[in-house]
Amino acid sequence: MTETQQPVGQAGFGTQPAGPGAAPAPPRPLTPDQTFDALYAFCVPALVRQTYLLTGRRELAREAVERAFQLAWQRWPEVAQDRDPGGWVRAMAYECALSPWHRFRPRYRQPEPPPTDPADRALLHALLKLPPSYRRTLVLYDGVGLDLPETAAETEASTPAAAGRLTRAREAVAAHVPELADPAELHRRLLELAARERLHAARPRTVRTCGERRNVFWTRSAIAFTVTIIGATTLTLRTAPTHYEPPLAPAQAVQGVPPAPALGPLSQAELALRAKLHRTDVGGPERLRPAAR
Repeated sequence: MTETQQPVGQAGFGTQPAGPGAAPAPPRPLTPDQTFDALYAFCVPALVRQTYLLTGRRELAREAVERAFQLAWQRWPEVAQDRDPGGWVRAMAYECALSPWHRFRPRYRQPEPPPTDPADRALLHALLKLPPSYRRTLVLYDGVGLDLPETAAETEASTPAAAGRLTRAREAVAAHVPELADPAELHRRLLELAARERLHAARPRTVRTCGERRNVFWTRSAIAFTVTIIGATTLTLRTAPTHYEPPLAPAQAVQGVPPAPALGPLSQAELALRAKLHRTDVGGPERLRPAAR
């Protein structure tokens, strides 16, 4: 191959190579898959370690981060245009990791093996003793390194409330581990604790595929549920009566009716009346006529 020749695909699909004085060709825009994979590769290693500080569970940290990126892939046009896509994914991962529903899952009822270093065990125990909102504020400010307004915005709290949570969280950690009363030392120890854990996540292609399969599943489920509701409504309209028919009450014996009295002997007046009736004509008495005037 001579110097003037160039294989197809290096200078475009069969395009002529640019001359010495020609302007360089603009870079091709990245596809959504490529931008997602780049964000995933950049954020996942640190994000899994941060989530581990929130939960103290390695598998839950990995699952929460992967779930957050699946949600990001479902809303990728919106997330890609966000001013901080990494912050969006971090907020979703923290929400998934701190969900109270994990306590009802059998796989997360038993505690995981603690860190081997006694100092790391003490720090992790102190973190898990904090309320979730305090723990999240402490990890964002002293672990991730966000400033106070950013921490307040991500935790959906006011700046004074976030400052109060941070102060009380530091005091609680210092009560368990006195040498961590210095914020700089606390920041260093948080980074060391997260870095010592061997935490891995799935490949970005696997996360995208799982997210797409989840979308297909829920879409089909929604369609099936809608069709079921429509079918049940149609069947009800076809079989329902058009007018009200009162139900027939079941037959019941009448209670409280007095028994029929037995006939006794006739009196003299009744005997006389009966004899008179027997003597009259069969056709009955004569018709009464009005008297003439």
